[in-house]
Amino acid sequence: MPEKNTIKQKEKNLNLPNILAAFRILLAPLMLWFMVDQSNPIFDGWHPSWFDYFAGLIFVIASVTDFFDGYIARSWNQMTKLGSILDPLADKMLVLAGFIGLLAMDRVSAFAIFLILSREFFITGLRVVAVSEGKSVASTMAGKIKTVVQMIAIGFLIMNWPYASELLWFAVFLTLYSGYEYIRDYLK
Repeated sequence: MPEKNTIKQKEKNLNLPNILAAFRILLAPLMLWFMVDQSNPIFDGWHPSWFDYFAGLIFVIASVTDFFDGYIARSWNQMTKLGSILDPLADKMLVLAGFIGLLAMDRVSAFAIFLILSREFFITGLRVVAVSEGKSVASTMAGKIKTVVQMIAIGFLIMNWPYASELLWFAVFLTLYSGYEYIRDYLK
C-alpha cells in the first residue's frame, strides 16, 4: 500500500503549476548567464544590446510563468506541498539572479539590493521558525505587491529604461513594509 500512495503523490506533484515553477528555476541561471557572461566567445559578434533583450525576454517569460503557476494551482485545485516549496524558491532564484546580474552590470545600488535580500533571508528564516512552532505565516497582499514591483523594477533595470532606479527604491520600500507585516503577524 505505501508504494501506491508514493506513486499517487508523485503523480499529484507532476502537475502544470509545479512544472512551470521548475521551468522558472531553470530560467534564472540562463538569464544570469546573459547578464554576466557577455565576453564569452560564444557571443562574439553580438551587439551589446542583444544581451539586454535576451535577458529581458527570459525574465518576462519567467515572470509570466510565476503568474500562471499560481493561478492554475488555485483554479484547478492543484496546490501541493512541493508547489508551496518550488514557487517561492523559483521566485527567490529569479529575483536573486536578476539582482546579481544587475550588480555585475553596475546598473543597481548595492545598498538597495542588500536591503531587499536581507529582508528576504530574514522572512524566510522567520517562516521556518513559525512552521517549527506550528504557526502559519501566510503571504500578505503587500508581499504579493512587493514581488510584482520587484519584478517590474528588475525588468526596467535589465532594459536600462528611464525611472528604473526610482522603481527599484519603491520596491525597497514595499519590501521593507511587507517584512514589517510578516513580523507583526508572526508576533500576534
